[in-house]
Amino acid sequence: MIVAVEGVDGAGKNTLVTSVEEELLAREVPVARVAFPRYGNSVHADLADAALHGRMGDLTGSVHGMATLFALDRAEVADELAELSADGYVVLLDRFTASNAAYSAARLAEDVDGPTVEWVRMLETGSLGVPVPDLQVLVDVEVDEAARRVTSRAADDPARVPDAYEADAALQQRTAEAYRALAAAAWGSPWEVVTNPPSADRDAVEARARDLADVIVARRRAAEDADAHPDADAGTDDANAGTDADD
Repeated sequence: MIVAVEGVDGAGKNTLVTSVEEELLAREVPVARVAFPRYGNSVHADLADAALHGRMGDLTGSVHGMATLFALDRAEVADELAELSADGYVVLLDRFTASNAAYSAARLAEDVDGPTVEWVRMLETGSLGVPVPDLQVLVDVEVDEAARRVTSRAADDPARVPDAYEADAALQQRTAEAYRALAAAAWGSPWEVVTNPPSADRDAVEARARDLADVIVARRRAAEDADAHPDADAGTDDANAGTDADD
């Protein structure tokens, strides 16, 4: 099962993913975890990072160019993610394809039902074979709070200079709105929306992690049951067909 956790920069994705991972492991559910972009582990991610910090000329100005770099980062491990899921792992992803869709649409001030979001989908899942998550989770937070967290992180670690996207407050606001629209439309696969409390409120974070772990375990069990009884739906369809014939 592949679960992608999404949200703007500073939303608290890493905090939630860590808590959900701990909760699932406590329930003896096998977990694999990957954060995107995979800075330091992917040449495509590192090129994107260089661009976002002004070291690649005018590359950052190309919405499609940047989106392609992020997509290629995911494509590098697409088969591995699919294999882990097939082997029974819950694969927790900090950002995935929806991140590319939301940020690209926001950069172009385009609605999520416009051509760019569809282009991202075709690029990643069509051309590059990036797997579609079984569940997507939006960590929804006020943009001002997210920006405060980004600033705080940079103050604590001088090496973490905010990149071009993080420093653009208007872009972050449009991206938050794009994410909400994607979640409302159940873009790509089912979505859950969780509001993120202040990271200092550990009890609230853990409560949300438990709730999300409940959802993941229930969906995982339902998928396993469906795989174990593949003829159940066919039998239901046959029965319905017979009823229709009698009518």
